[in-house]
Amino acid sequence: MKSKHATVRIPFASSLLAALIATAATQVSYAADDQSATWAQKIITPEFALKAAEAAKAECTKHGWPVTVAVTDPSGLPIVVLRDRLAGWHTFEVAIGKARTAASWRSPTSAVAANVTKPDAAEKAILNQPGVVMIGGGIPIEAAGSMVGAIGVSGAPGGANDDICGKAGIAAIESDLSF
Repeated sequence: MKSKHATVRIPFASSLLAALIATAATQVSYAADDQSATWAQKIITPEFALKAAEAAKAECTKHGWPVTVAVTDPSGLPIVVLRDRLAGWHTFEVAIGKARTAASWRSPTSAVAANVTKPDAAEKAILNQPGVVMIGGGIPIEAAGSMVGAIGVSGAPGGANDDICGKAGIAAIESDLSF
């Protein structure tokens, strides 16, 4: 009994498959020959990000400041966000924005803000970028000369006080980051 369905042969299918295999083989050999085509990056672990966030929140709590603390990877993506139950709703996004900004500029947000807000600053357009938060409270986290993440604190009265808490968070993990 013959099938009702006709078989359609596509002549280029085998050529396409051969081309894909050849391309894949070339890519594998290229990667093996040229190690500079890749890079390695150290990133703070979720466990130590949480430890830093808890220490920063504890420092703020000691002063009576309900805050949100965010710890990001070096690209500014959140790893941990910890919010005091009394922290304002706005502190959630602001803490993430501070950490993201510190990670992106690889500098504390208080320093970036001081440079960007000068009357003759060429970088003034940065202030209009979505997600950028230009107030103290965002600090890069470094280990052995490399940035491994960033911490952002929001909710204390003023950026300088957010910085105090962020620095306490980093201090809590400094010995863990020494390598």
